Amino acid sequence: MTSELNLIPVVDLLKGQVVRAVRGDRKAYRPIVSALCASSDPVTVARILCEHCAARQLYVADLDALQGGAVQVAVLADLLQALPGIELWLDAGLADASAGQALREQLAPYAARIVLVFGSESLRSREALERCFDTGAEGGADPRAVLSLDRRDGQRLDAAGCWDAVDLWPERLIVMTLERVGSGAGPDLDTLQEVRRLAPDATVIGAGGIRSEDDLARASAAGADAWLVASALHDLQLPRVRR
Repeated sequence: MTSELNLIPVVDLLKGQVVRAVRGDRKAYRPIVSALCASSDPVTVARILCEHCAARQLYVADLDALQGGAVQVAVLADLLQALPGIELWLDAGLADASAGQALREQLAPYAARIVLVFGSESLRSREALERCFDTGAEGGADPRAVLSLDRRDGQRLDAAGCWDAVDLWPERLIVMTLERVGSGAGPDLDTLQEVRRLAPDATVIGAGGIRSEDDLARASAAGADAWLVASALHDLQLPRVRR
């Protein structure tokens, strides 16, 4: 690997199966067809992706929940049980801190290995944003929680005003450019660099567009600490990581 970038494999879950993300158009997502994994079973795919990347973290997008349905608790529990050494980063369309806490309670045996991802497309208000990441608030926010700054086609997905609330940003940020996801169009480094400029001490994780080791090297040079990857792995565009 030509880059020191940390790879975090991604599993997109829809109705209990792993699907392929296509430019953030969730209506177009279909069960994964992969050169790496001959299955769309979540545990099978997750295990192969994590082994390929030598990953200690797995990002899971629960598309049922993100589209207003129920969280796929049973599938998530299966993943956590089958991959005991993995920290699971979970985006389940959480609107506020109480929704995150309720989800943790549903997955209580595995709570220590769950990192909640609060997406700007899902947070309901500026107050909700503040409560998610204010560790001094009553009850205390989870200091490990991650904020995903989401955008599509140049537009911020951001009813809560997360993008402009730099003073409320946590220590870990995802820069999610949805139209680049599954597109093969290359990473959105301009947006990543802007977030890096605004949050020089944060851990910044990019998402979408990676096609090659060269893209990873460019992302690292632009200030990324890690990148969320799926399609490039399934299409064998990135070699197995040896550690």
